[in-house]
Amino acid sequence: MKKYHVYLILSIIFLTSCSKSQSIEGRLVETLKTDWKFTKGDVEKAETLNFDDANWETVRVPHDWAIYGPFDKKNDAQGVKVHADGEKKKKLRLGRTAGLPHIGIGWYRKTFKTPDNIKDKKLFVEFDGAMSHAQVYVNGEFVGEWPYGYSSFHFDISRFITKGENTLAVRLENKEQSSRWYPGAGIYRNVRLVYTDKAHVKHWGTYITTPKVTNANAEVHIKTSVLGQGDLTLLTEIYNSKNELITKHKMTQIVSGESEIAQTFKIDNPDMWSIETPLNYKVLSKVIKNEKEVDVYKSTFGIRNFEFTIEDGFHLNGKRVQIQGVCMHHDLGPLGTAINVSALKRQLDILKGMGCNAIRTSHNSPAPELLKLCDEMGFIVMDEAFDEWKKGKNKNGYMHLWDEWAEKDLVSLIHRDRNHPSIFMWSVGNEILEQFTDEGWEKAKFLVDIAHREDSTRPVTIGMNKEAPAENNFAAQFDVKGWNYHTHLYPWLKEKHPDWKFIASETQSTVASRGYFDLDTKPTKHYRRDNMQCSDYALDYCNWSNTPDVGFAMLDDNPHVAGEFVWTGFDYLGEPSPYNIEWPTKNSYFGIVDLAGFPKSMYYMYKARWTDEDVLHILPHWNWDANEVKTLPVHVFTNFDSAELFVNGKSQGIRTKNPKEVYERYRLVWNDVPYEAGEVKVIALNANGKPAMENSIKTALEPFNIKLTNNYSEIKADGESLTFVEVDIIDKDGNFCPLADSNITFTVEGEGVFEASGNGNSTDITSFQSNQRKAFNGKCLAIIRSTGKPGKIVVKASSEGLKSSEIEIDVVE
Repeated sequence: MKKYHVYLILSIIFLTSCSKSQSIEGRLVETLKTDWKFTKGDVEKAETLNFDDANWETVRVPHDWAIYGPFDKKNDAQGVKVHADGEKKKKLRLGRTAGLPHIGIGWYRKTFKTPDNIKDKKLFVEFDGAMSHAQVYVNGEFVGEWPYGYSSFHFDISRFITKGENTLAVRLENKEQSSRWYPGAGIYRNVRLVYTDKAHVKHWGTYITTPKVTNANAEVHIKTSVLGQGDLTLLTEIYNSKNELITKHKMTQIVSGESEIAQTFKIDNPDMWSIETPLNYKVLSKVIKNEKEVDVYKSTFGIRNFEFTIEDGFHLNGKRVQIQGVCMHHDLGPLGTAINVSALKRQLDILKGMGCNAIRTSHNSPAPELLKLCDEMGFIVMDEAFDEWKKGKNKNGYMHLWDEWAEKDLVSLIHRDRNHPSIFMWSVGNEILEQFTDEGWEKAKFLVDIAHREDSTRPVTIGMNKEAPAENNFAAQFDVKGWNYHTHLYPWLKEKHPDWKFIASETQSTVASRGYFDLDTKPTKHYRRDNMQCSDYALDYCNWSNTPDVGFAMLDDNPHVAGEFVWTGFDYLGEPSPYNIEWPTKNSYFGIVDLAGFPKSMYYMYKARWTDEDVLHILPHWNWDANEVKTLPVHVFTNFDSAELFVNGKSQGIRTKNPKEVYERYRLVWNDVPYEAGEVKVIALNANGKPAMENSIKTALEPFNIKLTNNYSEIKADGESLTFVEVDIIDKDGNFCPLADSNITFTVEGEGVFEASGNGNSTDITSFQSNQRKAFNGKCLAIIRSTGKPGKIVVKASSEGLKSSEIEIDVVE
């Protein structure tokens, strides 16, 4: 049985500024965030040193130029036939990439000053991601290119710079029909200048594994790539999670160009990295020349071991762990794709709250900030590289890059990420069309061999669909077999291949609109309604997918499957199935959480399954027209087996979960409950039939007040940290108004600026930057950014006919 052991995080990031003339000693990292110049469209000679960019827009990076809109159904309208959806002919898909203007060319320019003693130094520029087809220039000279917008890349620009002022220019181009979802546009991830001595640790230059791990001790192997000339000493220091130096090792070696220095350490009584206790170690790799420390490179790692078994799935540190994962696209809802740590952490906090323990980075290399948070918060990660190989899904998709760039992009991903303790497998693709061909296995083997060559400590998987790859040698290439949907295949696959290991790489695709309930609760495929909404009973699904109930049953009945990644954790921009040929629809309905970060009803279905916390969630709301609604179905998502329902104190009977009926196995259902305004209450019963917990919903009166909440009482005064102010419309008694659509106006005072707003309604195409937002089913959101100065932020919300409200947030150093 092969076990996979721990490794380490990546690089050094010392956030310092060298905008003023100064001398450099050792390594200096400057993150280029402010005072970028940007323009949309191609501009002749925009890369040249003396080009006049005074009339260009001044922006902060990370920057997504397209999120500012306007929305338009003509933007990247795609006439396509989607094989994975079972389509027989082409359809004109509107909103597939959110109807946002991401197509076209954009230019960025940034001036920077080099320190005084740059002649004896090396200078690199690092991009965490730029969308897309990046061409990089320094002082008018072409430095290099990287077309895949999700890859991180770097260039040595030492020979292009001069003492004093220099200009970095970047040309980007997004082509039409190059993506199946909203990809964003621009330099949407961080950019850094890295100054080093000529003797230094290479970019992504540490590779750390722990081939032997027990509770008593761990063996740590560190390979460090050092660049330079002559006798160089590498001093490697390891610090524990309390920042205490616990071991070190020094080695001297003659270096000519590049050398890999291997060192072995033993750590007694290691702090194990786990989902519950994500403890990280730190490594400082110090290069010493002529008895002087000339470079320090920082890495972070955690110690753990894991394995997949054919019998019962995934084990972490010797304990069987059910993978309770979600797939996540890379956009941040109203913020677009411009990476922001505050927004990422909010997403992960919300997912953690329902018991999620794993993330699939569908279907591309993620931002490094996401992986760092997963390391620190205790998420395991399926790190995915591609959505497309040589056989294209998109007219201008990755098929045009495959021959020259596939290996480069995969190596970039693995070298950047292979030290993260959160990553437990590589995925080299999603529903790749080569899986249905006789020769597709050759390309699969090509990628798997690269992954094994660059990192032998993790298994390689892929998201397959349908039966064919199990029979044509395609699936056989992968260490762990990932299947998307097609839950009926798991018993057949197990019988046909008893020695295979499985994971449900993509599940459910249940569609829902938060707070909207269609009282016809028959499970329905691709149901379309005139209001372009999906029911929040978690019973609407697509023709290739299923409800959570069916997915849960598949896993419970097939314990050899390691777990699942639900499509998706959050709604995302683009791909608005089932309304993908209608307009306006700008974002998906698949999320367990909506685009603004508000949980849908099914959030509590997963929470009931994935946590030990008592859950008792009632649906639907209790504000109906009694002249039109005489009876209605009431569902309760709970981890109690039985409960009794009451309407205005009158019992509607006890329901108990029935393991023999899939739609009574994971939810409690009362059909034809008489509706009358007032209160609906449910009392959960323990194993002895005694009351254990209760919850209720009251009919709300007319909207009266605005309730503001903020889960983060303070934010950093760094000019980029965000706070998220949530709006609930309530009546005079404090009851939530589930149908309210009041138009809310936000104002901000103090050390904050208004950044964006949202409400989770896919059909709302009001600009995200508007400070006015209609509530959708009683809720909306304002996102506020700190100015960079400490103090206080006051956010005020008002609406005609409602009592205004305000909330205060501290901004701290």
